[in-house]
Amino acid sequence: MLLPEECDLLIVGAGAAGLFASIHAGRACREQGAGLSVVAVDSARKLGAKILVAGGGRCNVTHRAVEASDYAGSTPAAIRKVLKQFGVASVVAFFADAGVELKQEETGKLFPVSDSARTVLSALVQEAAAAGVQVVHPARVLAVTPPQTPGSRFRVETEGGAIATRRLLLATGGRSLPKSGSDGSGFAIAASLGHQLTDPILPSLVPLVLKDGHFIRSLSGLTLPTRLTLTTPSGKQICSAEGSTLCTHQGLSGPAVLDVSRHYLLAKHADPEVRLLINWLPDTPAEQLDQALRDARGRGSLAVLRTFLPERLARVLCEEAGTAAAGDLSKDQRRRLVRLVSEMVLPVVGDRGFSVAEATAGGVPLREVRLESMESRLCPGVHLAGEVLDVDGRIGGFNFQWAWASGFVAGTSAVKALRAAEPPTTDALPPP
Repeated sequence: MLLPEECDLLIVGAGAAGLFASIHAGRACREQGAGLSVVAVDSARKLGAKILVAGGGRCNVTHRAVEASDYAGSTPAAIRKVLKQFGVASVVAFFADAGVELKQEETGKLFPVSDSARTVLSALVQEAAAAGVQVVHPARVLAVTPPQTPGSRFRVETEGGAIATRRLLLATGGRSLPKSGSDGSGFAIAASLGHQLTDPILPSLVPLVLKDGHFIRSLSGLTLPTRLTLTTPSGKQICSAEGSTLCTHQGLSGPAVLDVSRHYLLAKHADPEVRLLINWLPDTPAEQLDQALRDARGRGSLAVLRTFLPERLARVLCEEAGTAAAGDLSKDQRRRLVRLVSEMVLPVVGDRGFSVAEATAGGVPLREVRLESMESRLCPGVHLAGEVLDVDGRIGGFNFQWAWASGFVAGTSAVKALRAAEPPTTDALPPP
């Protein structure tokens, strides 16, 4: 589809937030008989790459219970105000109407019953078309010039030509999975329109890399429940995350690691001396493990530890503590082993980066937008939605829920503002 020369609302980005915003903007135009045009542009040749890889290709659409506390970045009060305008029940109803039935798993995550992300993407694209939205791609946006005089339009330069628009909606994503199109270009556009971006902008939901040669890297493929705790150098807890953890040939991944990653990276940026600790036995108090080792009666630490942990992990922990040989443990040996099991300091040297991160930490602060409409406070006529904003959720469908909610608010509010700017019409006869 060719790029038109002008439109009433231009949405930059046709991922989860952009498609959702365009659908509801298009619907609002049709329901109100507004006769307004909605165009969405995206830089990708194939739409929805991030949707298609989400949830292992199944697309974790949302979560049964979404709270502001499930997110980081901007303040909980601000996040809550946006989320409540289009909650989980509304998302479930939307997809049901679009022919996508969702199922709830034990974790609370909601997936399409088809177990295919393609089902979700197809429904979004079809609903956008049904709402009269023109989706043009690939059409990478190069620059945006705000209106220069009252009543004039934004001028948006793309690789497919220029388009003039009365209102602009940025749903460009962050910097995670840049091959999908969210390469951070939206941040540059927002900055050019007067927005101040958070510093730093970091990967979120990203695997962590441990120092070369560390024994955890030899346990690649091992998965088990753990607790990760982030502390200050003095030992004060900053945050913690509990859940499944995967040992990899580069370090650690899995839900618990992904959830704590943005907090670790942000804290590390502020204070290089922060520590990340792992508890390999989150449901077993350290005192209980200590007593079990006391009661071993010469059987050796490995015999005890393998009753709590997988053999591979138990063996390397004993070797690391210097207690692999059978026999009674000294007090110092026992304490060293218990500490390795219950509060081992992880030698994190980095992360896997934006190329594999599932989300972005940072962006345009919510204080710079009007929460009831997602309109910029700094550049009137611009609305923002999704990952371009400084909001990122934990793993489990929360980032999609933010995309749906913020996209709905931005799309419907943009049309409402366009309607309010039109001169009133009346069917009444003029006076004689």
